[in-house]
Amino acid sequence: MANDKVEDLLKYTGISPKPDDFDAYWDRALKELDAQPLDYELVEADFQTPLAACYHLYFTGVGGARVHAKFAKPKQLQSEKGPGLALFHGYHTGSGDWSDKASYAAHGITVIAMDCRGQGGMSEDNSITKGTTLKGHIIRGIDEENPDKLYYRNVFLDLVQSVRILMSMDQVDEEKIAVHGCSQGGALTVACAALEPRVSLAIPVYPFLTDYKKAWEMEITSSAYEEIAYYFRFMDPLHQRQDEVFNKLGYIDIQNLADRIRARVVFVTGLADTVCPPYTQFATYNKIQSDKELVVYHEYGHEYLPYLGDRVMEELLKM
Repeated sequence: MANDKVEDLLKYTGISPKPDDFDAYWDRALKELDAQPLDYELVEADFQTPLAACYHLYFTGVGGARVHAKFAKPKQLQSEKGPGLALFHGYHTGSGDWSDKASYAAHGITVIAMDCRGQGGMSEDNSITKGTTLKGHIIRGIDEENPDKLYYRNVFLDLVQSVRILMSMDQVDEEKIAVHGCSQGGALTVACAALEPRVSLAIPVYPFLTDYKKAWEMEITSSAYEEIAYYFRFMDPLHQRQDEVFNKLGYIDIQNLADRIRARVVFVTGLADTVCPPYTQFATYNKIQSDKELVVYHEYGHEYLPYLGDRVMEELLKM
């Protein structure tokens, strides 16, 4: 039965719209990012290990926001340059503990783990938008006429900037860059690999931020997709702007970015996921055109997945 479900999912291509000017939108955004300097500041962290040097890294993102990331590099490299890894965190949280970054660095991998603006870390959200700011970030800026005001537009650009900073470092081999994260972090993994084609490996795990209309139709109430229902309930109860809203969300729907990816993709999902339903995830997976592998946890949902950490490390060490 589970295999039958996978076969059905592999045929699904999503129902949320893609704006007509989607590619022009992101090409214009990337041009803005190209003008942004890669200058950054390193501040030594209190946490240190014998094998990893740990720092707080700060850079200025588009729009002038001060963005923070945890940064860990190997104290010794076996060769002149080693791989780089960008880690992206889940919704509402931050970049997490130092210990996992130090573990990667101990294996010769330089790591950057960015805090998303205005979430659980130290990055600044300096955006000013019309409409509700109460419920969450998917709908942040949805009432603005200009879709450049959408919250995730600048977050996606921050991802690319953080990876470009990582690639610019003397100890990093820019041909060996990996991106990885779960849930929101999985979505950011897809977005980053799509918008920075030099990324060579992407490992998204049960990604969020995809096929918004499908999630809304499934009446998701146990995750941040609830924000969409909240918006209609309080801001557009007669659904007079429904088509406009879903079209605008299309700019920050990762399924619409997926065909830009050039990296090898190891896509991880759980068929029992009720937070980010499999159908929404497969809307993205099925649009990826690059070399890809699907890893399915049949009885697992939006939770800890056994052996996944080991698989991620194995993939990184063979880059």
